[in-house]
Amino acid sequence: MFYMKISIYQYLWEQSIIRLHGRYHEMAPNVVPMDYTKDPDVKLPMQLIINMPELKENPFKERIVESFSEDGEGSLSFNDFVDMFSVLSEMAPRELKAIYAFKIYDFNTDNFICKADLEKTLNKLTREELTAEEITLVCEKVIEEADMDGDGKLGFADFENMISKAPDFLSLVILWEDEEMSENH
Repeated sequence: MFYMKISIYQYLWEQSIIRLHGRYHEMAPNVVPMDYTKDPDVKLPMQLIINMPELKENPFKERIVESFSEDGEGSLSFNDFVDMFSVLSEMAPRELKAIYAFKIYDFNTDNFICKADLEKTLNKLTREELTAEEITLVCEKVIEEADMDGDGKLGFADFENMISKAPDFLSLVILWEDEEMSENH
């Protein structure tokens, strides 16, 4: 019954959620119960999550996990874990992916993507291969192009407008493909 309750609210098949529980349990078998009727408030630390194969090489792995963490610190409950895989699955709607992409790039969590957020994003994407001048130039150009209200930073509407001009952008926001979906449809 536990899995059914979760799967109603997710973009994953029930069997995928069961597999995710198995993976969540495997990361800390002494901490994560197989039966959630006794201790449903277990949270795994970020360090365990970011070492999963799906995240290990991602330059935004910490921000991804923090964005799905209820407390914002990176520890994930099983529900947070399922939310992360659900939103970053191929089945999640574009609008939901955009919301989480915005959260991931908003490093200072002020609900805007400012120049400092863009600098961190570029440094992570390029593995710090650009010079400070190149980073500044790119950040200024992005803000100039995408800042619709002229406040010098990108709100969600600015961000959404910007990524709408790059239709492939959100295809990059896929952590995994739901095998159940691939096998059955």
